[in-house]
Amino acid sequence: MSGEAGRRLVARNRRAFHDYHIEERIEAGLRLTGTEVKSLRQGRANINEAYAGEMDGELWLFNAHIPEYAPAGRFNHEPRRPRKLLLKKREMERLIGAVRRRGYTLVPLSLYFNSRGWAKVELGLALGKKKYDKRAAEREREWQRQKARLLRHRTPVE
Repeated sequence: MSGEAGRRLVARNRRAFHDYHIEERIEAGLRLTGTEVKSLRQGRANINEAYAGEMDGELWLFNAHIPEYAPAGRFNHEPRRPRKLLLKKREMERLIGAVRRRGYTLVPLSLYFNSRGWAKVELGLALGKKKYDKRAAEREREWQRQKARLLRHRTPVE
């Protein structure tokens, strides 16, 4: 993703990389209320169980947990309400088509503020991994760890 220098990360979905093959990454804006933005600026959000889907011909972020902003009192928001994703119409139609026709899933990878201070979500166009894919990835990770350990403890030969 270009322009990562100006990002202020709020939440990351590490589980997504374990459960899915991420084919493409897309940046989308979010339609938020004032109390949601204030809560995000405090660094409080959870997108581990979140997903993006279609509703009324538009893309929405479902099940993302942005906790209530305590000083707001009775003017607060609902923590798990659906939030509209802001994308260009052509891009939205392309993503909806990929989800409908080819069986892809839209998974939120990270939630952050860009350099201009706008809340953004990075979506991954993903295919679910099978159990054997997960095991193979775990074996590869373990081998890389073991290799690094061996190289670190090896004495230089003169």
